[in-house]
Amino acid sequence: MPEDSGAGEVEALRDELEDLKVLVNTLLTIIMEEADGVQSGAAPSIPDQPKRGYCM
Repeated sequence: MPEDSGAGEVEALRDELEDLKVLVNTLLTIIMEEADGVQSGAAPSIPDQPKRGYCM
């Protein structure tokens, strides 16, 4: 086997690692956001509902 195949495999693993880093960062961002969006104002408010304790 030529040594180039090992270098190609390492490069493929680096690309996969970068993709996984992006995925993990995206998931952490989603987890850290307010679940119902009330704090950021992203979710519409429902009249006569408590400000906390419900999720859309």
